[in-house]
Amino acid sequence: MSGPRAARLLDLVEILRRHRRPVAGETLAGELGISLRTLYRDVAVLQGQGVPVEGAAGLGYVLRPGLTLPPLMFDEDEIDALVLGLRFVARRLPQTLGPGAAGALAKIEDVLPTNRSVDMVQLFADGATPKDHACLGTIREAIRDEKALAIRYTDKAGIGSERVVWPIIVGFFDAAEVLAAWCEMRGDFRHFRLDRIADARPAGHRMGRRHRVLLADWRLMREAEECGC
Repeated sequence: MSGPRAARLLDLVEILRRHRRPVAGETLAGELGISLRTLYRDVAVLQGQGVPVEGAAGLGYVLRPGLTLPPLMFDEDEIDALVLGLRFVARRLPQTLGPGAAGALAKIEDVLPTNRSVDMVQLFADGATPKDHACLGTIREAIRDEKALAIRYTDKAGIGSERVVWPIIVGFFDAAEVLAAWCEMRGDFRHFRLDRIADARPAGHRMGRRHRVLLADWRLMREAEECGC
């Protein structure tokens, strides 16, 4: 089975996996955006394929132990969340859990589709608890698609400007969350605090260089700054 229905059945299994107790049919149908009748049919299909879903209409449904799904079922957001968390552990606990985090990252890399890599997750945390910002989703999408962004930014002096940037990586630090990017106006790498970005939207064109090249150049620049070269 393939197509929208197969994807919906997998979504249904994932929802059930998150719950230890029976979930009402109305709740499941609402999360999936389908009717109760469609939900009942989908449950019957899963049961017919041997998926251990127990329950009935009016009683709720629960997924019993015995089902194993491959990690390839991770979606984009789940991969980003896993990699961000493992990178944080590797940096903060290098002697204890660092090797375990590195091993887990390697295993995730091994099972990802050929067009996906943990290196494409351009998020990292260094001693901070990451915060959500309204622009973060737009930035992540632009990084994945290698698209330029138009941003409205206010610097520490309170001076506002509009920039077109090529987003490279987002870092979560104790003091602030920061976007590293190539700024078309300055013709150089610049760092922008996410809490000072009033608006971020697609600029309508691609980055002037491939993202992997920008990332490598930015890292070289950072290394040169750190060693005082």
